[in-house]
Amino acid sequence: MSTASLGTDTVAALVEEAGLAPSMHNAQPWMFRYLSDRGTMQLRGDRGRLMERSDPQNRALHLGCGAALFNLRVAAARIGREAATSLLPAPDDPWLLAEVRLDPAARRDVDLAALHPAIRRRHTSRHPFTGEPVPEAVLNELREAALLEGARLHVPDDWHLQELLNLTHDAQRREALHPEVLEELARWTRTSPEDTTTQGEGIPARAFGPRQHDVTAPVRDFSAGRPVPGRDTATFEQQPYLVLLGTANDGPEDWLRAGQAMERVLLRATLDGLACSLTSQALEWPELRWVVRDPLSAMGFVQMVIRVGYGPAGHSTPRRPVRDVLEIV
Repeated sequence: MSTASLGTDTVAALVEEAGLAPSMHNAQPWMFRYLSDRGTMQLRGDRGRLMERSDPQNRALHLGCGAALFNLRVAAARIGREAATSLLPAPDDPWLLAEVRLDPAARRDVDLAALHPAIRRRHTSRHPFTGEPVPEAVLNELREAALLEGARLHVPDDWHLQELLNLTHDAQRREALHPEVLEELARWTRTSPEDTTTQGEGIPARAFGPRQHDVTAPVRDFSAGRPVPGRDTATFEQQPYLVLLGTANDGPEDWLRAGQAMERVLLRATLDGLACSLTSQALEWPELRWVVRDPLSAMGFVQMVIRVGYGPAGHSTPRRPVRDVLEIV
């Protein structure tokens, strides 16, 4: 056994915190395999959690797995381990997304470890925000977080912001006209507290947030027209604050890097007192995704639209048990 090998409880704790990452419809499309003799964690995509209609290229799957990978790196830094990461290490096995060598660190990564308290505090907030502007100094911290992971964060101007809102509303209308998309959405959401068919995964009704009185903010309505007992209605901010996260290229490795950047931005935002929600509707339609990009920015491909602001934290969402996502050999 390698001297770098970790105990079973420590490995399980690392994977538990990795699994608190966001993913499309909270599908949690990841599996972990710890190789004790090498002190190495393997991250694999879970093919049983594909979304063939909403994510035909598995781009969102890679983003979610990238976010889980970043949480793993943060959790490892907290216990003094260096997470030496190799993305897509086996060209003949595209579902092996990353290998992480968890060696004792010669020097603790204090920047990564400092983000650890935000892992459990970070939740998607589908509630109204105050509309208070985000200070430039805070935005600069978020930009730096994205750059550290090889991505860029762009704040659209007023004209582009309105275009993004229009594209989101367009995507919502398209979604309503495609029964197969709504069926896929229904698979991962619960509209009643008594519905336990997706316990441990998906989005429960308590995390939907209130229904918008006037649809102004780009917050996905996961009820998709279905009744949700006890759900309130609220007025959302009239001028939502959006940022775009993107990469220069658009392949599986770029998606994994973007997922890590996304989670680093979200954790940094959480520590800065911001609430966030992810907005991907327009990115799920190829004919709309290209238009989301600001042609005046250096960003090649938008990977995620993030709504940021000041407001209530979102509800936690269920997580798969560690025993279902971790194998130790």
